[in-house]
Amino acid sequence: MSAPSTGRVLAAWGVHLYTALGLPIAFVATIALFSGQAKMFFLALCLAVFVDATDGTLARKVGVKAVLPDFSGRKPDAIVDLLDFAFLPSLALAVLGMFPAGWEWAAVFPLMASGYGFCQEAAKTDDSFVGFPSYWNIGVLYLYLLQTGPWVNLAVIVVFSILVFMPFYYVYPTRTEFMKPFTVGFGYLWAATMTVLALNVDAEWTRQIAVWTLAYPAYYFAVSAVHHRQVVRRMAT
Repeated sequence: MSAPSTGRVLAAWGVHLYTALGLPIAFVATIALFSGQAKMFFLALCLAVFVDATDGTLARKVGVKAVLPDFSGRKPDAIVDLLDFAFLPSLALAVLGMFPAGWEWAAVFPLMASGYGFCQEAAKTDDSFVGFPSYWNIGVLYLYLLQTGPWVNLAVIVVFSILVFMPFYYVYPTRTEFMKPFTVGFGYLWAATMTVLALNVDAEWTRQIAVWTLAYPAYYFAVSAVHHRQVVRRMAT
């Protein structure tokens, strides 16, 4: 078997570098959070979502596993995911005062739950997330936009932290074949809308729009319920 060309090697390293952009994004988001710049914080997390949603496609296109077999792309990806989608959203719950006074320590719940989830070998299958995925960045953005009360925020975060430990099969948007075209298409429209809301996170009109955008999370949980039943039936046969 011939060695990969220099161009493919450079392309493979470029994909890994692209994945690693999640680290400076996390750095910028942290500075923004402690500087009281909520808009910059949420925009940074939106950018992290875009990188995370596209690096896998690039990796498969280049064939990074075959080109760079001694370098695991999963490890930096896991580090970035833990920082951008678990640690920083958890930190934001405390820094932005989204929990009741004296309950800021409870912001570690989603972080610890995600730490458990990331360590599970079966946290992902070929077409599913097993247990509630680390969508904390989305959850915190919604709680901020909807201006829900501190006790409501705490209750929501506790419930979803518990769901991480439950073996429920959630849709993996880019891999689950069931309803995939609609899930991805609807997801693009929703993501674009959420980015606009993040750009205007403190505007008065964003709350009403955010309520309407809950249609996609509602759809996601509904289609995941059907997908879960399909997976369970498939495993039983």
